[in-house]
Amino acid sequence: MKIRTAIPLAAVLAATGVADVSAQGFTPDRTIEVMVHSGPGAGNDVFARSVIKVLNEIKAVPQQMQVLNKTGGGGLVAMSYLGEKKADTHLIAVFTSVWWVNPLIRKEAAVTMKELTPVARLILEPAVMTVRTDSPYKSARDFVEAAKKDPGKLKQSGGSLSSRDNSYRFLLMKETGANWQFISMKSGGERVAALLGGHVDMMIMEPAEAMEQIRAGKIRVIATLMNNRLPSIPDASTLKEQGFKAPEIPQSRGFVGPPGLPANVKTYWEGVFTKMYKSSEWQAFLKENLYEDGFLIGADLNKFVDDYGNTMRGILKEAGIKIVR
Repeated sequence: MKIRTAIPLAAVLAATGVADVSAQGFTPDRTIEVMVHSGPGAGNDVFARSVIKVLNEIKAVPQQMQVLNKTGGGGLVAMSYLGEKKADTHLIAVFTSVWWVNPLIRKEAAVTMKELTPVARLILEPAVMTVRTDSPYKSARDFVEAAKKDPGKLKQSGGSLSSRDNSYRFLLMKETGANWQFISMKSGGERVAALLGGHVDMMIMEPAEAMEQIRAGKIRVIATLMNNRLPSIPDASTLKEQGFKAPEIPQSRGFVGPPGLPANVKTYWEGVFTKMYKSSEWQAFLKENLYEDGFLIGADLNKFVDDYGNTMRGILKEAGIKIVR
């Protein structure tokens, strides 16, 4: 399945009836909590703080917004917490693919995206496979062949076991018969430090994170994990170009509210994020961080939520991972 890209703003507004923020019958009257399922410094935490920074710059929200880190269970703790906050008007959370994946593979998951209230999808994220610059591996093919010759020796740092990082590992190991370890770490800083310090051999990163290390001469990209090469790293070939069949795994970030979020509160946040989407500050943020615009709200967002769940279910089955619901 090809994940839907952003649609013209005029069409979004026409479809959802988003009005001016000040005319929607709800205004926050206390601090707004922005929950992330990862620790400080990890992708979700950095993304949430970046969004808050832009919203403050354009004066889109009248109250303070503060990040609430609810770690544990690869996102399950955060999802359960949000599920318990029914109709809370001052709490939103950052979603990523693990909010779909974990409930599919873990019986203990008490909440799924179906119970929550999607608010806005903001970005689509490419991914790249990286090694240290002094690594002997010049391509993903080199790394996989080494992992086949010495099963279990090589290590990959990453996020939760249900992350896109680990999904790619499963897909490539199933396709090639190779085997390497996955070392789960809470923060992005820990993962990068493990790679640079020689404690692991490979890491899957977002381009923005990779570019910082590329410019510093510390890492090398050995594959782009997308269907097409990235304009920002044109010399990095794709997995398909290297002869792998592993599919592109869509990744997105956006915001979701608790169950039963009142309609006027949902409309308020749609207006806030629409204002942000239209701002030059947000467009500059997308460009600086090499993100793809993935803005969706309303009916189109609801369709994405359903389609994405089906896409991830298919990918997990292809990777040989047991589905529990």
